[in-house]
Amino acid sequence: MGLVKQLHCVLLKTKLSALSAGIRRCSVLSYSESHKEFTSKIVRRKFIDFFKEGYEHQVVPSSPVRPRGDPSLLFVNAGMNQFKPILLGCPDPRSDMASYRRVVNSQKCVRAGGKHNDLEDVGKDVYHHTFFEMLGNWSFGDYFKVEACAMAWRLLTQEYGIPVDRLYVSYFSGDTANGLPADEETRQVWLSMGVRPDHVLPFGMKDNFWEMGETGPCGPCTEIHYDHVGNRNAASLVNADSPDVVEIWNLVFMQYNREVNGSLRPLPQCSVDTGMGLERLVTVLQGKRSNYDTDLFTPLLSAIHQCSKAPAYQGRTGEADVDQVDMAYRVVADHIRTLSVCIADGVYPGMTGAELVLRRILRRAMRFSTEVLQAPEGTLASLVPTVAHILGDAYPELHTESERIMDLINQNEVQFLSSLKQGRRVIDRTLSNMDKNSAVFPASVAWSLYRNLGFPLDLIDLMLEEKGKVVDKKEMAVLEDEYEKLRLQSEEDDGDRVDQLDLHSLAELQSRGVPHTDDSQKYSYSLGSTGQYVFQPCRASVLALYSDGSLVSEVSEGQCCGVILDQTSFYAEQGGQAHDQGYFTKDGLQDVLFPVKSVRLAGGYVVHQVTAAETLRTGDQVQLHLDETNRLGCMVKHTATHLLNFALRELLGPSVSQRGSHCTANRLRFDFSVKGSLSVSELQQVEELIQNIIRQNAEVYIEEIPLSKAKHITSLRTIDEVYPDPVRVVSVAVPVSDLLNSNTTEQASVELCCGTHLLRTGAIGDFVIVSERQMVKGISRILAVTGDEAKKARETGQAMQEELESLAVQVVAASSLSIPAAQRLSKEVGLLMNAVDITPIPQWQRREFQNRLKGMQKTSNTTIRKLEIKEAALKAKELLVNHSNKPVVVDFIHTDSISVLMKTVLQLSKSTPDSMVMLFSHLQLSGKVLCACQVPKGSASDSALKWAHYVCARLGGNADGSTDVAKVHHHVAHPSNYHFILDEPDKCKQNPFLVLMVPVAPHQVDARNAIRSTWGNESSVQGKAVLTLFLVGLTGGPEAQQQLEEESRQHRDLVQSNFVDSYLNLTIKTLVIMDWLATRCPQAQYSMKVDSDMYLNLENLMNLLLAPNTPRENYITGFLMWDQNVIRNKKSKYYVSEELYPEPKYPTYVLGVGYVFSSDLPKKIIEASKDMKPFNIEDAYVGTCLKRLGIKPSRAPDPSQFQTYMKDSKQQLIYKVQVPP
Repeated sequence: MGLVKQLHCVLLKTKLSALSAGIRRCSVLSYSESHKEFTSKIVRRKFIDFFKEGYEHQVVPSSPVRPRGDPSLLFVNAGMNQFKPILLGCPDPRSDMASYRRVVNSQKCVRAGGKHNDLEDVGKDVYHHTFFEMLGNWSFGDYFKVEACAMAWRLLTQEYGIPVDRLYVSYFSGDTANGLPADEETRQVWLSMGVRPDHVLPFGMKDNFWEMGETGPCGPCTEIHYDHVGNRNAASLVNADSPDVVEIWNLVFMQYNREVNGSLRPLPQCSVDTGMGLERLVTVLQGKRSNYDTDLFTPLLSAIHQCSKAPAYQGRTGEADVDQVDMAYRVVADHIRTLSVCIADGVYPGMTGAELVLRRILRRAMRFSTEVLQAPEGTLASLVPTVAHILGDAYPELHTESERIMDLINQNEVQFLSSLKQGRRVIDRTLSNMDKNSAVFPASVAWSLYRNLGFPLDLIDLMLEEKGKVVDKKEMAVLEDEYEKLRLQSEEDDGDRVDQLDLHSLAELQSRGVPHTDDSQKYSYSLGSTGQYVFQPCRASVLALYSDGSLVSEVSEGQCCGVILDQTSFYAEQGGQAHDQGYFTKDGLQDVLFPVKSVRLAGGYVVHQVTAAETLRTGDQVQLHLDETNRLGCMVKHTATHLLNFALRELLGPSVSQRGSHCTANRLRFDFSVKGSLSVSELQQVEELIQNIIRQNAEVYIEEIPLSKAKHITSLRTIDEVYPDPVRVVSVAVPVSDLLNSNTTEQASVELCCGTHLLRTGAIGDFVIVSERQMVKGISRILAVTGDEAKKARETGQAMQEELESLAVQVVAASSLSIPAAQRLSKEVGLLMNAVDITPIPQWQRREFQNRLKGMQKTSNTTIRKLEIKEAALKAKELLVNHSNKPVVVDFIHTDSISVLMKTVLQLSKSTPDSMVMLFSHLQLSGKVLCACQVPKGSASDSALKWAHYVCARLGGNADGSTDVAKVHHHVAHPSNYHFILDEPDKCKQNPFLVLMVPVAPHQVDARNAIRSTWGNESSVQGKAVLTLFLVGLTGGPEAQQQLEEESRQHRDLVQSNFVDSYLNLTIKTLVIMDWLATRCPQAQYSMKVDSDMYLNLENLMNLLLAPNTPRENYITGFLMWDQNVIRNKKSKYYVSEELYPEPKYPTYVLGVGYVFSSDLPKKIIEASKDMKPFNIEDAYVGTCLKRLGIKPSRAPDPSQFQTYMKDSKQQLIYKVQVPP
């Protein structure tokens, strides 16, 4: 051995001896002792105490499983997540985190969805979990490899008593491509500690180099593996996916940073990050081979057995578990732990992000519980107390939130049992359209059921297995990868693009001695003698400039940069409050403005994003000019938000908790946990409580106190945040000093808050809740306005009240009106309903109006129907005078209503049941002729449809209907050849931002109602008006038409044109949609043609349309179809002849199930269609029109935004448009 190596080994042994000698020894348990000594609670506690008592580590509680301020993660999936700010070099210098050097904890982790996803493996084996606990110890710039390895080895072999010969360690073998040498130091550490050389194993980048993500801190790691069998050399089984040799502890040495260009750069400060799964460790220490045989799971398995009809758990896997009963036990036991922990931490089952993943976990658990274990409804919820008993000592929120957890699980279980049947219908419909000889089920259908509807993959597999089909797993993996990449990309692109300081620049600033920004002047304001707010001026020095990833000494005109000042009066975005707006001026250049685009915090530095109007250098003196109106608006909304939080808890009780908020100068959004929507009375009471505090002009007390003192304030409202120390306490009406008095009983709005607030509540002026709706089960969102906007909302509500009362009187007396007058009155009711839906008025008033108007609309519809029946009876009576007992009756009547015409035909046919009846009516305004006919039922020789066809052949039109009843219509492609029978031309008087046009068959009432009760119920999204209308063609009979007209009068959202509503006329239907938009609603900014069997995420769609780079003209996007062949097979429903379309391929077009377009396109498409032969593939036809216009469909920012799969007219929620949040 060379001299250097000998010296290195001597130094290592000396360091290890000193480490061991200097530590107070804890009691040691021999591995041969009873495994009963190692309950999971003892194992967890011993780990914490070992590092806390023996090595002076600070115990940090587990963070919630919802990541704090980290959009790259769906869930916390590793112990290091909450410490990322330290690893990235940007902890808040005022927080406890900035002082962390040695830390230990047990972290709640969830791996389901995203990069680390164990969901589909859970249940198949005995060691995968969606929820697990990560035991970990950390060093931030303190100890490193030698100490970390020594501590780990001592804990495992001495404190836990694990035999040394069963342990194997791995180390990083190096990587030439990355220029990384082998981690020889770690290898020598292990050898110097006495680990046998054949138990110290080298592995490459895949197994022994840990990276946080595509960029960020990373480094080599050393893993400790355990051999369950023993008495052998199991080195060949390490990292070989053997269930007998498992990794139990991973020690990561953070030495490098992965740069954006892929290179590795040494970190300014090295750290240690270790993680050991509690479940696996307990399995080892309790002498088990399965995690599910430990005390973390056995109480749950027993409880499941008591509830179900299945035999007791036997621990079988693979082929041995023939009926999948044991797999079901493991799935339910694992998933109920995950559900309980997530819901307790505020993650509820929903439709996007982590909420969607949790929804799939819940449904997977329900499926195995009900279908495999035959457990009754309510079983899952009944297991929650058992979870709390097992984990509640470490995580007490499981006890306090158990009732809420059970309620949410029960609510979702009812919903899923219904949708389970729907999922079967989707699969059956897809199979009926597949090639009978194909065994492979379309991956796109399976993916969409899985991703968008929350169906577990193994449930889909089981359903398909029953049908002899399988899913293309490779294609599914491709779809998963694409979705994940695009999700992360969309999150990176979301929001303001700010030049953020990286960890190297932060370290450089600190090494230069650049002080953290003094931002205390953001609180420097007071009330002037006139009651107006006075903001103090602020001068500052430019300490640093940051541009293109580097610190620079100057920036040139037009260059975007981050500016760090010695002090600032600008508020940086945090705590739910938007950043301040304003500008800088530089000394000597008072007329040159440097607009501030955004303000962000990074490691104690306030970074102002500025586009330089002139050269800007470090050392320059600047004057800060705050947009005072914007700031005051934010202050008003923020203080009002605190009052809202207080009022909700006062009214609904302490179970109400804040789930998020955001305040700008113009809006206030508040999310909170609650069982259901607030009632009209509750909304009124919340508003009144807040208005009372406003009228009192109560003082707002703000004081900085130690965090330890603040925690003793009994009425404190806090949310899950990491708070600095000291903290700012914001209290309304009660001095903070009084709150610190333990004897005080005063109730007040009290929160820890770094935001800017009013000094007195009177400046809020007024407060009105203009929207309240459930986002997911258990979480509601309130939108509110203040001041003049609130006053305007009240005045508008009063004006609508007066209009409603006037209409109510008229509706009562409507029976004396003519049919046209009654229809006009019904239309006025519908217009008021539409205005109530989208106009900012008090939400309690909106609810009252909606209920009353619904009843008025129903009364109005009944009145019109009675008037029509009465008129039809009179006309039929007149006709009988001339046509009594005639075999054929053909005549004209005077009516502008197709409904009256059809009712007259029916009335006449009832009086002359053996006669063939055909009636016409001439529409004076349009010049069109209405026609309806009926033949005697059971007529062997005559058909109403054949008769109508014969007449239409002479009139140049077409007909549809049945053998008994038929009607006439035109059948040509261009919409100018048709007219609207039912119309809503006044709908666009409200100037909608987005119009949703849903083509639907007349008989599909269920589809329309499903949309009306879901996404079609939205009338305002992100402050933009949205209008939803349904387009139908001719119905096929007078009774169906009558029902359609009644539906129109009730909902005022139907448009009907006189074309045959059939598959071959889909192109006509689309062009009629374009015609309506071009002539009735050209002022809308965007429109969307969306099929009735789609699920539409309007929030995300609006994000796309409001994005600054979304074009306002010549824009159409959706699911793009490239290089599609024209089908020439005459047996295919997609057949198009060469005469109609001679080209072999279609141009690029947007799939017809749903596409969004700018308002200029409908008119252009209509014009282009005049010179083009129509064919029945409507989306391809629109594509040919666009090609004629020289317009190319735009690719969506994320191709999976418009995911498509098999449609089913009976199943509304099998297509989803999802734009990244």
